[in-house]
Amino acid sequence: MRKNYTRRKFIERTLGAGAVIAGAQMTFFQNAATEISEKGVDNQYNPKGLPTSVLGKTGVIIPRIAIGLGSRFLNIPTLDEALEMCNYALDNGLYYWDTAHSYVNTATGAVSEERLGHIIKSRRREIFLSTKVAARDPEKAKLEIEESLKRLQTDHLDMLKIHSVESPEDVNDICKSGGVLDLISKLKEEGVTRFIGFSGHGNVLALKAMVDTGRFDSMLFAMNHYDADKESRQETLIPSAKQREMGIMLMKTVRPKETIPGLDIKELVRFALSLEGPNGIAVGMDSKKVVDSNLNLLRNFIPMNSDEKLKYAMILSPYFRHENLDWMKNGYHDGYWV
Repeated sequence: MRKNYTRRKFIERTLGAGAVIAGAQMTFFQNAATEISEKGVDNQYNPKGLPTSVLGKTGVIIPRIAIGLGSRFLNIPTLDEALEMCNYALDNGLYYWDTAHSYVNTATGAVSEERLGHIIKSRRREIFLSTKVAARDPEKAKLEIEESLKRLQTDHLDMLKIHSVESPEDVNDICKSGGVLDLISKLKEEGVTRFIGFSGHGNVLALKAMVDTGRFDSMLFAMNHYDADKESRQETLIPSAKQREMGIMLMKTVRPKETIPGLDIKELVRFALSLEGPNGIAVGMDSKKVVDSNLNLLRNFIPMNSDEKLKYAMILSPYFRHENLDWMKNGYHDGYWV
């Protein structure tokens, strides 16, 4: 932790100027009800009483936890068990589903999008559906997107993200004339997807460059920490995205448990949900028990106070210096698990 990373600076940066704590019930949830009067919102979905947020300029009301449908989901042994979990989650208000073309278990042959398609074909209107395209060549990307739609058994997406932005050079490739960004922008105009976004892991400069194009509706990135570096997520990335009214979603929020002994998963989620700025977090789930755990956390959520967040920030600081973190290294690509 840097020497000038003081308790006062942490509180100022995390709470924001003028934030007021009204006992334990003070929350950093961007409650959708308070935003309805300020912008048009899409309330076609049913959060079943769960805390919600408006996903930036999309106007879509989302539950604060989205289901990440990657490695954990693909490790569910049978299709029937996977579908049972997803239907249960949807029945209880978890309707933001985040998948990707490359979410494949190469050992078992399980494909995330194909599994989801069995439910989507009959419950499409109930689901805010997000997938990702990995290819940087526009023609290959188009084929990926076509395959995703076929697997998902739908003719349209709610969110289409460019997967795993890795570096400033990658941004240049994505954003060049005739590149993948132009492709997905055209697909948005044609109604193939309602919104477009991107995901990324470790390179803040690359992620901010994507934000600064002003062409995206939302972003999904790795964070469960307080980053005191100059080019940090709190200092530069999140404010830039908020200025452009982008939706902001976090991922990898429970991954610190893999390298720091003794961490409580519930507290990691609670920490992430207490950060100012993000609309919600994507959490991998692999059973109805895990779904219930997340539902209970949302229904009984009490945000961390400044002292609790400072404690967790100190614990997570060494973890987030890229030690033993393959997913934080440049060149990491999410998907295709064994």
